[in-house]
Amino acid sequence: MKSNIFTVMQKEFARFFGDKRMLIMLLLPAILIYVLYSFMGSAMQKMYMPDEAYSPKVYIANMPDSLKDAWQWSELLPFGTADIPDITAAKEKITLKEADLCVIFPVDFDTEVAAYDVQTSGGPAPNIEIYYNSTDTNSQNAYGIIVALLDRYENTLANKFDINRDIADSDTATEKDTAANIISSLMPMLLLIFLYSGCMSIATESIAGEKERGTIGALLVSPLKRSQLAIGKILSLGVLSFLSGLVTALAMILSLGKMIVVEGNIDVNIYNSQDYLCLALIILSTILLFVTLISIISAFAKTVKEATTTIMPLMIIVILAGISGMFSGGAQTDPIYYLIPIYNSVQAMSGVFSLDYSTINVIIAGLTNLVFACAGGFILTKMFNSEKVMFSK
Repeated sequence: MKSNIFTVMQKEFARFFGDKRMLIMLLLPAILIYVLYSFMGSAMQKMYMPDEAYSPKVYIANMPDSLKDAWQWSELLPFGTADIPDITAAKEKITLKEADLCVIFPVDFDTEVAAYDVQTSGGPAPNIEIYYNSTDTNSQNAYGIIVALLDRYENTLANKFDINRDIADSDTATEKDTAANIISSLMPMLLLIFLYSGCMSIATESIAGEKERGTIGALLVSPLKRSQLAIGKILSLGVLSFLSGLVTALAMILSLGKMIVVEGNIDVNIYNSQDYLCLALIILSTILLFVTLISIISAFAKTVKEATTTIMPLMIIVILAGISGMFSGGAQTDPIYYLIPIYNSVQAMSGVFSLDYSTINVIIAGLTNLVFACAGGFILTKMFNSEKVMFSK
């Protein structure tokens, strides 16, 4: 029995690795992912992160004496300030991105601030007009800095208490925690979708492609048992899909640090051997489940095109499961969630990537997927035994 299963697997491997187009299908997605994510990260860096060497051009009208010193000592304001020539002209320059900011203080700002009392004045507080261009990264950054500085100055006028004064480490999250949080919010969805896409491209060709070419009949009339054929197909497609998923996962991990725009680069080297083993178990069991489901659907189809169209609803389920992991607020702790196929893979991946998981839950998820894959293999065997299904026109 084992030799017959290995024969089927060798046939599938020979078909796959002997076809250069199939090898390109294995490597091309990973290469495209790495190039695309790296390019996206570089582009978003330029789009959303201000140039540190750039000195914003800021127009200031009626600068109050109380703020002149603050404008000089603040290290956050490497601005080239200039007196405002005309408000309309200044706003036009900001619109054209020839200037970055226009700040207009009331003429008697200090006097109005000193005279204003929240309890007794009744009227509106002194108003500072600030004009900026939200489509210009440098202008938006300058606006944020100016507002923060003015808020700080406002707090000094009636400072009744402080928060975290002289405490630099109030945020106890480590760089490792931060990196894990970012990775866990993206990777499960992306990885699940790419795993499914890899399985879809390989499995449909193996089952529906055999029917379309008419070669499935030769396999069915051979001395092989139909169960051996089904197991051999599933195992060989699982290995090939696992290689595809592994290459894709490596490309995603290597390019993730370049894709995410944050202060500095995130370090993806935060996982140990146990984490990778748990992740490998989930990926392998998920791939076997995907291959089995796609093979069953493909067995009903007459052509590869029909099979690809028929399995689209399953892809929608996969996408929805992946998206659910982005908004679940971390991996579920109740083992019952790890008994739900596909959804359990998302939860297990989220837990591993966030470094907050139970090994027992990961094992439950992996075994659940394997049980459903075995059940699917039994169904596929029954389908191979059906002449009506395998030779339908």
